[in-house]
Amino acid sequence: MNIAVVGTGYVGLVSGTCLSETGNNVICVDIDANKVAKLQAGNIPIYEPGLDVIFQRNIKEGRLQFTTNLEEAIKDVSLIFLALPTPPGGDGSADLSYVLGVAEKLGMIMQDYKVIINKSTVPVGTAEKTKAAIAKHAKVPFDVVSNPEFLREGVAVDDFMKPDRVVVGTSSERARKLMEELYRPFVRQGNPIIFMDERSSEMTKYAANSYLATRISFMNELANLCEKTGADVETVRMGMGSDARIGKRFLFPGIGYGGSCFPKDVQALAKTADENQYDFKILKAVMHVNDIQKHVLVEKIINHFGADLTGKKIAIWGLAFKPNTDDIREAPALYIIEDLLNAGAEIVAYDPEAMPNVQQYFANLSEDKKSRLHFVDSYYLALQDAAFLAILTEWTEFRTPDFNKVKSLLKQPIIFDGRNLYDLDIMEKEGFYYNSIGRKTIMP
Repeated sequence: MNIAVVGTGYVGLVSGTCLSETGNNVICVDIDANKVAKLQAGNIPIYEPGLDVIFQRNIKEGRLQFTTNLEEAIKDVSLIFLALPTPPGGDGSADLSYVLGVAEKLGMIMQDYKVIINKSTVPVGTAEKTKAAIAKHAKVPFDVVSNPEFLREGVAVDDFMKPDRVVVGTSSERARKLMEELYRPFVRQGNPIIFMDERSSEMTKYAANSYLATRISFMNELANLCEKTGADVETVRMGMGSDARIGKRFLFPGIGYGGSCFPKDVQALAKTADENQYDFKILKAVMHVNDIQKHVLVEKIINHFGADLTGKKIAIWGLAFKPNTDDIREAPALYIIEDLLNAGAEIVAYDPEAMPNVQQYFANLSEDKKSRLHFVDSYYLALQDAAFLAILTEWTEFRTPDFNKVKSLLKQPIIFDGRNLYDLDIMEKEGFYYNSIGRKTIMP
């Protein structure tokens, strides 16, 4: 099939590349000429394991192309994916200006029947707005389909190539047949393509992410209670997860959820509820709990060292919102770094992929704070003469460090672990002060 993907952000680039992997001819469109030039030269602007291999293969085979010319891109295609930003506005609602702006342009330039597919995460009713925007100018028949993405950063290629399910919202039999043909190679193991109406499809994406965010916030609340009662949240988690009705996933406590999806999608669903005069109490609590949880580790640090951290050098391992990505959108690390700098601390941070993005994020710090924020290219190097270590992202390379080396580099053997990476017995045996989430604090 001939396919156009409008937008080469995370979703657009992964989707376009994976669609070309099954033999489709895919042309990706973006208004950023510099970005398109880099993609044409074979340079990927994001870190996603496994993406580079199929990206290079399909460019070489001529099945994956990039352009800034929307009109040329859609001329010979039957399917047009919209993978455009829908950033949250000040009130939490999704900004549809990018989606609707492209929709209007498509209406002006389409010369034959097309299926326009919303891959972006959009509020309920967006398919109708997209259809109306195209219809303002269109002189040919078309269909608008809702096809939300369920890509987890770090495993997005596997998620696209072997999806648990494909959700398609359409009221058109013609569009349904084309979507079924497109996705048939991806569901050969029997996972379903679930067809439904457009509004239900749009709601499904928000519902799924909001429910997962709710599980995370519940576990973080439970972890805080475990600390007060003397229970161990890790054993509680295993006891809960072994119940088939609950399952094991998304039960890990920590320092709050972040990333491009959960914060934005929970906000947007809450806004949809407000617009429909419904008080979605659970969602409001989920957001409130997550806002608080991002500061829990700093509270632990201040309880131990006092509110004034002036002169304290702090080592940080992990900056991305999760491992195997360079994405720092709404990462708890950003809030923690800000809190620590405000308290007067000096920070030496390491992350395998996210450091350039964090440096850019903090580019406008005051000169005083900027002079106290450093990045190094080795996680051991971050420890040199630091008062303690704070772990903020659970990268695999942090899981089995040389604890003797850690102790020798730190001024004191103190770890504040926001991801519960280490066994309490090992920390006690190694002689660390070890303060984690929802478990007892180990005293040397």
